[in-house]
Amino acid sequence: MTATPAGTTDYNYTSDELMEVNAARALTDATTCFVGIGLPSTAANLARATVNPGLVLLYESGTIGSKPTRLPLSIGDGELAETADAVVPVPEMFNYWLQGGRIDVGFLGAAQVDRYANINTTVVDRGPDKPEGRLPGAGGAPEIASNCGKVLMVLRHSTRNFVERLDFVTTLGHGGGPGDRKKLGMPGASPTAVITDLGILRPDPATAELVLTEVHPDVTVERVRAATGWELTVADTVGTTEPPTPQELAALRALKAAGKPGKETR
Repeated sequence: MTATPAGTTDYNYTSDELMEVNAARALTDATTCFVGIGLPSTAANLARATVNPGLVLLYESGTIGSKPTRLPLSIGDGELAETADAVVPVPEMFNYWLQGGRIDVGFLGAAQVDRYANINTTVVDRGPDKPEGRLPGAGGAPEIASNCGKVLMVLRHSTRNFVERLDFVTTLGHGGGPGDRKKLGMPGASPTAVITDLGILRPDPATAELVLTEVHPDVTVERVRAATGWELTVADTVGTTEPPTPQELAALRALKAAGKPGKETR
C-alpha cells in the first residue's frame, strides 16, 4: 500500500514506512532503549538517525550504546558489538541493567497481542489436524516487559495478530486488567503504546484495555476495528498521525539499503 495524504506531501510512502516512522517518533524523549530485533530495531535505529540522536540502544546480547550503520540481522550481529560503547556479559545485562531498573524504555514486537497487550511469540494454533506453528520464542521479552520503565510495541495490524485470546502467553502486558502487574511484583509500566500500520493504541488508565487513540492518514476507525479480533474500544476523540517527512523517509530508506547484499556500510 502507498499513501499520499491530500494537501500534505507530494511523495509516496508505504504503510510499513508510516508505521516505522511513527514508532521512531515514540522514542523522542527516551534516554535508554532495550531493543528487540525486527521492527523494534528498525524504529530504534531510525530514532537515533532522526528525532533522538543521543538515544542509547541496548541489545540482550550485552551491547550498550550500539550505533549500527545498518539494520542488524539478529542480537548476535557483529555490527552491534563493533559499534557499541561497551559489551557486557548477558547475565550482567539482565541482572544489573534490566532488573536493576536502569532502562527506561523497552521496544518489542509480537506475533499475537490481546486486548490487554499480552504477547505471544512462542506458538500458534494452526487449526484442526495441523501441528502447532513454532515461533522464535520469548528471548528477553518477559524480562523487558517486567522491568523497563515502560514498553512500546510495534506490529502489523490484522485479526491474525490482534486476537481475542492468545494461543500462548509468552510475555505479560497488563495481564487480565488493572492491578495484575502489581500483584506479581512487576515494577515497570508495561505497554504504554502499540504502534501499527493502521494507527496507535494505548491502554485505558482505568481498565488497562487497549484503546484506539490515533489513526494514520487515510485510515478509518472502521478499518481498524475490522482488523482487530475483539470489539475494539475507540477514544472519544481519535487523532491522526502526521505523515513521514522527506528527511525521515530518506533516513529510513538509507538504513534499509545499507543492509542489502553487496552494500558497503563503512
